[in-house]
This record gives sequence, C-alpha cells and structure tokens, in this order.
Amino acid sequence: MIIDFHVHAFPSSLAGRALEKLASSARAKHYLDGTAQALSRSAREAGIDYSVLLPVVTKPQQQENINAAAIETNAHSAETGLISFGGIHPDNSDFRSVLRRLAESGVPGIKLHPVFQQVYLDDIRYLRIMECACENDLIVLIHAGYDIGYPGSEYSSVPRIASMLEKIQPHKLVLAHMGGWGCWDQVEEHIVGKDVWLDTAFSLLPIRPAPGTQRQPQEDPPLSRQQFLRMVRRHGADRILFGTDSPWENQAETLAVLRGMELPEGADPDCGSLEDGLTSQELSDILGNNGARLLPQIRQLAPCR
Repeated sequence: MIIDFHVHAFPSSLAGRALEKLASSARAKHYLDGTAQALSRSAREAGIDYSVLLPVVTKPQQQENINAAAIETNAHSAETGLISFGGIHPDNSDFRSVLRRLAESGVPGIKLHPVFQQVYLDDIRYLRIMECACENDLIVLIHAGYDIGYPGSEYSSVPRIASMLEKIQPHKLVLAHMGGWGCWDQVEEHIVGKDVWLDTAFSLLPIRPAPGTQRQPQEDPPLSRQQFLRMVRRHGADRILFGTDSPWENQAETLAVLRGMELPEGADPDCGSLEDGLTSQELSDILGNNGARLLPQIRQLAPCR
C-alpha cells in the first residue's frame, strides 16, 4: 500500500483563487488545479492508494466548515482515496470540545501551520492544543521549518521545534518537510533521533517557478540524496512518511525519486556507506507501511486504485 501523507485541496469554488495567490507569493509552480477531483485522479495515475488532506485554518471562523468537510471526505475514502485531517486555530478558546468531536467523528489528526497562523510553535496556545490532541489520540502534523512564501519566518524554526519538544512530548507528532524545510542541517543536529515522525513533502525535488516568475537554480535547493539517506538511517526508516505537498509537487515524480533510491536486489546496506540507498523494506515502510500504522481507518480500507 502507498500513502501520500501530505497533500492539499480546496473547494472547487476557491481552488483557482487560492492557488493563484499561493503560487504568486511562493513563485512556485503547481501541478494540479487544487481540487479534490484532480488529486484523486493524480493519485490513481501514480499508483497511490490513499492521500492525506491537510487543511489549514487561517481564521477561527473557518474552523467549523473545514472540519465538517473533513468528516464528509472521510465518509467516502474508499471511493476517492482521500483521507482528511481536521484543523484548528490557536485562538480558539473551545479547542478541547473541537478536538474531542474530531476524534469521536473518526478524523485521524489535525494540521497546524504556525507560519500561516502567525503564532510561534512553542506558544502556550499550541502546547495546550497538542497536549489535548494527544489525550484524544489524534495525530498532530505541523509545518516545520521555513516557508517558501514567507522567507525568513521563524514561527516554526528548528529552535522553536526543539523548545516545544522540551515542554511536551506528543506521541503522534509529524514534522513536515523532513523536520524543517530549508534548515536540514539544524534538523540533523537537533531533531533527528527524537520521538517524532518526518514526512518527505516538498523536500526532494527542485522547485519549479510559476509561470511569469523567475527562480534561480541555487535558490531554495532541495534536500540532497546523500543527506536524505543519512537522515533516514539515523532517524529510522520506520519514522519516515512519504509525502508530496501536492499540488506543489508532482506525485508520480516524487514517488519515482524515492523508488530510485532503492538498493539493488541482494545488496547489503551494511557493507557500504549509510548513503548507498534504501533497502526494499525501508522503501516499503516509507511509502506506506508507516502511514498505515498511524492511520487507524486504513485497517478497514482496502488498497484503492
């Protein structure tokens, strides 16, 4: 089973405007039109069984509609291949009730985006939400590191992540973008080996410029193959999740990059450097086994292609 643990889609009425705005600020190409229908089609064509939608609540008043849509999406996962997280804003005073309702409705987790929500990750509001999510056995997936559309923003920097982990220890915490987009040296020093999961979203491929914008090849380089493999081995392949950040990466292309790292059949990873490649077991774990362990509803769903 293959699970893309990090994707995005928008309501059809909003998708065009949302992607235009985000692509302009990030100067990055998008590969789909931003709708759930396009995402389902992309996943089927790539051979991906399930894609995990990660909505972001940028205003407290968006929360109710976003979470209602997540519950409705999950009622049709077997047909669409889409599983949705819920969302919550740190300024919500009723967060305990919101998280309890999400858990009772079978929503597997929540997405937090400190940069878009303009709150530092180690802020007490986030800490309370994460602790409550843990009490409700919810996964917490956090945008980690810098954000391409907000250069230099420190809201979810590695020091903030480390500070948060000193104060609380969520048991189902996923740090997106291999633990910290654009600051992987710091991730290796301070995050690798911690009791967290890392997803591969938007970290393995060069960023292609949006039409009408310019981006130099040396701008925002991706995580190198060598450093990625080193991080996987030191952190543990059983704590890495395949993710693409679709529509900002091509699902099939990202999948091909990971498959291209598999060691030849019969190769012994212990007879060379840590950066030689992934064993077939490590690759299978990253592409889907790890995600299936985290997502309870996967146990009731057959492969969906």
